[in-house]
Amino acid sequence: MSSLGNRFNKLTGKNRFVVSRIFIHLAGDEVAPLLGVLNQTAQNALESEGDLGVLGEGLVSICQKLLEMSIYWRSAANEGDVFWKEEEAGDYITELFTDSAQRYLSEPEFDSFTSEENVPLSLPMTRNVVVMIIVAFKGEAPELETSLDDRLALEKGLKALINLNYQGILEAIQVHFSPARLGDELTNDQLLLNFSELISL
Repeated sequence: MSSLGNRFNKLTGKNRFVVSRIFIHLAGDEVAPLLGVLNQTAQNALESEGDLGVLGEGLVSICQKLLEMSIYWRSAANEGDVFWKEEEAGDYITELFTDSAQRYLSEPEFDSFTSEENVPLSLPMTRNVVVMIIVAFKGEAPELETSLDDRLALEKGLKALINLNYQGILEAIQVHFSPARLGDELTNDQLLLNFSELISL
């Protein structure tokens, strides 16, 4: 959208909605435990029936964990758009959500979690994890409305997500991750095939 259009919509009092999706790929022998944090926040979100406050707390936990694990960041990507109509923003969120949910091994299956006595003593540990974060908010966040394909920009973007939650202006939060369960493995070939937009950091 042109800056002239931007200014016109501000003058007419229209709300500016931003929808953003961030991909972060982590790799290494120590990345699998991240799945524990991701699955716990997913379980909390499910139990809260999508309560935005609970989703926000989960988003903060995930962003903080990702920042702590920055040594394992390997590649990233982001996309998004600006809307002046809430319905159009909602349609775009649905489109991104559907795409993220269909990514390789990105759907947790809570019903299939078994009791500890049925879990094998050793599970294969994936060396690759991709986290996909979708948010929508009113207003502006320059840290998220730019390319996040370098480490400093990605760090600023994650911190901006935390701040947006504390400011209480997030309208929607969705997180997917691949693989979604311990024991599933995302190989390098599968990573290239299913997450071709990733850019090396």
